[in-house]
Amino acid sequence: MRHAREVSYTMLVRAYATASKTETVASNRKTGLKAADIANRLRSEKEKRTDDKNEVPVSPLQNRVNELKQFTLQLQSIHPSVLAKALYRSMLYEDQNIIAINKPYGVPLHNVDGIRNCIAGCLPLLAKITDGMQAGSQLHFCHSLEKESTGVLILAKTEKAAEHVQTLIRSHKVERTFLAVTVGVPVPSEGVIDIPIIEKEVMGPQPHFKMGLSPLFKVNDEGDGVTRVRANRQTQNAVTQYRVLDSTSGCSLVELQPVTGVKNQLRVHMALALTCPILGDHKYAHWNKLAPQKLPEGTLRRLGLVQSKTRYLPLHLHSRRIVLPRVKGQGDITVSCPLPKYFTNALKRLQIPLPGKE
Repeated sequence: MRHAREVSYTMLVRAYATASKTETVASNRKTGLKAADIANRLRSEKEKRTDDKNEVPVSPLQNRVNELKQFTLQLQSIHPSVLAKALYRSMLYEDQNIIAINKPYGVPLHNVDGIRNCIAGCLPLLAKITDGMQAGSQLHFCHSLEKESTGVLILAKTEKAAEHVQTLIRSHKVERTFLAVTVGVPVPSEGVIDIPIIEKEVMGPQPHFKMGLSPLFKVNDEGDGVTRVRANRQTQNAVTQYRVLDSTSGCSLVELQPVTGVKNQLRVHMALALTCPILGDHKYAHWNKLAPQKLPEGTLRRLGLVQSKTRYLPLHLHSRRIVLPRVKGQGDITVSCPLPKYFTNALKRLQIPLPGKE
């Protein structure tokens, strides 16, 4: 009995391999395989082993991108209760009215396009967990974040609290700060983008809709000034403050503060107004088609990627900080969120210094 317990894993593998080889030989005799058939099979197996040895090694960033892709797929395959517990562990702030969580990459707020998991689907259980499993607990969205965005997401414990925060946002009393890695360096390095946005249909082989610019001014015929044009009724005012924190290798780390909250506002203003699309923005990197973002050769070298792999790059847009004003003389509520790992890895590869802690 003692001898049997000490049988090593290697011995078991060898025994299994010997048995398999014996069964294979016996099977070959039964089926009447010819020597030439066996030789061809052995030759193909040898060539496969050679190909495996000569396979081009995958770069570290490609490994990280693949890990991120797998992580996103896992988030869509796990049970909603598991996701709710993960969101609870990522909680950044809580008081009697609101909580703030760190929204993960690739998880939408609402169920769209047949996606199984979404933040809304986890809210009932997340509300119970935060309220000591009390029946009737609820959580409500105070603002929106895109599926590909990460960072601070404010949730209210009552409808009244949610309406209060939404009113503060509409009246421009809430300070929201995002960090983005852009392809290109914005000029000037600091300013305000005040260009309305409208949803437009893009015609072509793949007709689709995108948010686009709808300027109120255009260059006059003489080219020495601008004239005001009539605004479309469906146009939405959009204002974004921006500031370049650092730049190198043809890329920049930019701080963005949306004054308004139009759909895809930050992505549209960066890509179409400043011609510096956000890294990983495959929707607005091209206007007339749907295709992975095309990156300069220098940026590809820094990131350790080839152009065919850029489709795996996630959107580098992170909700870094939200400041909510308090009433009755109390101090403001400031909620900050650390950058996700893929974001910091990209900054290191691009040799852009990491922002200071807040």
